[in-house]
Amino acid sequence: MNGDTIIRVEHLTKRFGSFEAVRDVSFHVNRGDVFGFLGPNGAGKSTTIRCMLSLIKNDSGVIEMFGKSYKTHRSEILTKIGSIIEKPDFYKYLSAEKNLEIFARISGASVSKKEIQEMLDFVGLSGRGKDKIGGFSHGMKQRLGIAQTLLHKPDLIILDEPTTGLDPQGIVEIRNLILRLKTEQHKTVLLSSHQLSEIELIANRMVIINKGKTVIEGDVKELLNAQEIVVKLEVNRINDACELISKTFGISEFNRLNDFEFELNIEKQQVPLVNHTLVQNNIEVHSIEPKRKLEDFFMKIIQS
Repeated sequence: MNGDTIIRVEHLTKRFGSFEAVRDVSFHVNRGDVFGFLGPNGAGKSTTIRCMLSLIKNDSGVIEMFGKSYKTHRSEILTKIGSIIEKPDFYKYLSAEKNLEIFARISGASVSKKEIQEMLDFVGLSGRGKDKIGGFSHGMKQRLGIAQTLLHKPDLIILDEPTTGLDPQGIVEIRNLILRLKTEQHKTVLLSSHQLSEIELIANRMVIINKGKTVIEGDVKELLNAQEIVVKLEVNRINDACELISKTFGISEFNRLNDFEFELNIEKQQVPLVNHTLVQNNIEVHSIEPKRKLEDFFMKIIQS
C-alpha cells in the first residue's frame, strides 16, 4: 500500500444471519480522488460503507484507512473522516448555527463562530445561519450536512447517496459542492451512488459492485471512453447496409433489432466512415446512436 492510498478494502464480506450482504468487495481510494462507489440499489454499498466507518464489523476481509487498521487505531482513523450516511439529522427547532455548534462539541472539535459562518458560506447557506432547520428544504439540509462533516477538518469525506430525493437544481448544487470539496478544501471524497451519469460528471476513479461483489474498478475516463463502442443504426435497407459494412470494414457480427435497426461493435473513429460509406452507396441513414460499453454493461447489471 503506497502513501497516496488512503482506503484499501480487500475481499470484504458481511453477513446478517443467512443473508450475505457483502460477499467479495475490493477497491482502493487514492488521496485527492473523487471516488465513485457505484452499484444498483441493494448491491451492498451502504453495508460496505458502514463497515468502513466501523459502525458494523465485517466478517472477513481487510479494511485499512490511512494505512492503519481499526483494530489498533480506531479513534485516530475516525478523526480523519467526515460522513453522511443516508440523510443528515438535525434539531429542527434550532438554527443552522446552533446545530453546527452542538455537533462540534459532540465531536470534540474546537470551532469558532467565524469558522461556522465560513462553513455555511462554503455550502451556499449564507444568511441562513440563524434560521431554524425546520424551514429548510431537503437540498439545504444536505448542504448543511456537508458543512457538519467539515467541523473537525477531516481528510476524507464519505457521502452515501447524497442526491437522493433532490430536484435537478439540488442535484447540481450538491455536485458542484463535491467538486469544490476537492478543488478548494483539498478533500478526498468517496461518493456512493446508483447513477452512472452522476459519477461520470464528478468522479475521477470508480468501482462498480453488484450483489455484494466488485465487478470492475478503474479510471472513469478510461472506463467510459474505451475506443470500442456499440453503435445502433437505423437504415432503410438493412441487408444491403450489413453486407456493405462487412465488406468494407471486415465486420461480421451484427445484432439485428428489427427490419430497420441493427447494432455493431466498432471503434469510435470508424463511426463517421461507416456513415459516409452508407450514404455514398445510397443507403438512407435515419439515425446513429452510439452507446458506451460500460453504460450498456451497467444497465445489464441493474436489470439482472
